[in-house]
Amino acid sequence: MELLESQAEPDPLSQFARWHEDAGGELGPIALATATPGGAPSVRMVLLKGADAQGLTFFSNYDSRKGRELETNPRAALLVYWPAAGRQVRIEGEVTRIDPGESDAYFVTRAAGSRVSAAASPQSSVVSDRADLERRVAEVRGRYGDDPPRPESWGGYRLTPTTWEFWQHREDRLHDRLRYRRDGSRWLVERLAP
Repeated sequence: MELLESQAEPDPLSQFARWHEDAGGELGPIALATATPGGAPSVRMVLLKGADAQGLTFFSNYDSRKGRELETNPRAALLVYWPAAGRQVRIEGEVTRIDPGESDAYFVTRAAGSRVSAAASPQSSVVSDRADLERRVAEVRGRYGDDPPRPESWGGYRLTPTTWEFWQHREDRLHDRLRYRRDGSRWLVERLAP
């Protein structure tokens, strides 16, 4: 496979949609990198729940490490990787919380156990042991059954891209790398050396 400028979509979201469709069309786990204001990085896997003209959407606990880092340094990077196709996409940009109504709408679509866990877990906080987590889950179930409301500390984020990089594996490590960089109201496409 190759990735040539003449074959690339002029808009990175369209290029992403094409590669996403080639990979089976399912949204799934992506790597999310955040950093403290001092520059200490951290990375973890999150579920990509949407990609449209507004940006890329994922959900988490606002009080988690990633939430605290995004609150004080609202820039992040995402990595989508399709190993079978030898492709990856790096996306960098500004991150904002989505509208609470959007978070509510998504929360009710989650599996009951995931909703209960979101309501019970003080994500990224130290807990005494597993029994403490299970007690918290039992308390949430005792109060709400399997249908707790969305906690105020849980919701969605949207990354608005400023840069996309599409990477295609090629023989002899002479990989194709195309970077889309925002240039006013349009995207500038640049080839990067591998």
